[in-house]
Amino acid sequence: MPHYVDLIWNPEDAAHLGRKDRAPGRYRAYVPNELGTQLPHLGQEAQQAAEDALAVLARADERIGQRGGYLNHLLIRSESISSSWIEGNSISPKKLAIAELLDGRPGSPGGASTRVALDVVANVRATEEAISELADRDHQVTARDIEALQHIIEPRLDLGVRTEQNWVGGPGWSPLRADFVPPPETEVQRLVADLAGFITATEGNPVVRAAIAHAQFETIHPFVDGNGRTGRALIHTVLRRADALRNTLIPISTVFAGDKDAYIQGLSAFREIPSRLDDWVIGFAHAAELAAGNAVRLAVDIATLDERVLKDLIRYRRQHELSPVVPRSDAVALKILATLATDPVLTIEGVSRRHKVSTQAAQRALVQLAEAGILGRNKDQKGRLVCWTADQYLALVSLTERSNRVGAGDTEHEKPRLGPAAPAAGQVGALRNKA
Repeated sequence: MPHYVDLIWNPEDAAHLGRKDRAPGRYRAYVPNELGTQLPHLGQEAQQAAEDALAVLARADERIGQRGGYLNHLLIRSESISSSWIEGNSISPKKLAIAELLDGRPGSPGGASTRVALDVVANVRATEEAISELADRDHQVTARDIEALQHIIEPRLDLGVRTEQNWVGGPGWSPLRADFVPPPETEVQRLVADLAGFITATEGNPVVRAAIAHAQFETIHPFVDGNGRTGRALIHTVLRRADALRNTLIPISTVFAGDKDAYIQGLSAFREIPSRLDDWVIGFAHAAELAAGNAVRLAVDIATLDERVLKDLIRYRRQHELSPVVPRSDAVALKILATLATDPVLTIEGVSRRHKVSTQAAQRALVQLAEAGILGRNKDQKGRLVCWTADQYLALVSLTERSNRVGAGDTEHEKPRLGPAAPAAGQVGALRNKA
């Protein structure tokens, strides 16, 4: 049975703490059961919710199809932005994309060199790492794999699980006033190894498996930092290993971020003694369904935008009497258009390297796309041009994330409880007025 252990808080170095946090006392740390490799029994409502969610995920994955390959990076960005909101930070899709390309170099436009941008970039890369390596069903997931995943997210920390007590929430810096206290550090290695075995060997509904793996990880809270982002990356690992999703990612965390209180309540239900597992699974399944619907909408919107920007380029070339009006298939501008969904931020050097063309040819193509209204120019603090951005594609990421947060398709008249403001109307144009 899960249980609590009574521990004593008596900080040795308390000079930097407030009066209430310096006070010694007893606190209770929660120790969950090991998961093993068998799914627990669920009630009929929870089982049905998980089956419905699995069917919705499968239909979305099939409908998106091969387009999922280039959607994934956009969807990961969307989820990573929402993950940062759950962690109490915020960043726009545009700042994230610029930071990702420029690695947050000093002078990047729009403050993209901030710690928040770099943290979210790390989350994007960690999520991709989880999917490409841990999602291989022939790979036996180990505790070391989970540690490595977290280290990608938080490279500033030493590799490995925590060696001290931590806690979650609360008004100060003390487990005595925390919202939740995970198991003591002496229990962590054992529980992480058990979780790795669960991810590797458990059979059954993938939605249930992902829900349990995520909740168990957040309950163990095995690291000093980066637990939320690592736990959300593991959701994709479980769903992909089970072939619940083959073509694309479904950004479930964007729904969690839309109602953080419900998310915390769900985790609390999972941790009750006895566990209210059904409540957590039902909430997780509903979040998966909502996120799947918005992923499909994003796929449709990107296909529409691809057609639109090509027409914009042709119109520009016709107005300026450029020949041929329709660019040749090997034109650099067309090659750039074909990759804007995955590479919405560009530099001359990057285009030259990726498409194996001269820097002069890359610059001409970028200038032409900017003059056609397809790309925007971005300058550093000294007014020097540093990159071009496909703002219309980045706006779609923002719209998708906002729609997930609100919980419905219309964000025109309803502001999300969390998240960035609506993108400028010019970014979205006639694509859609409602998210």
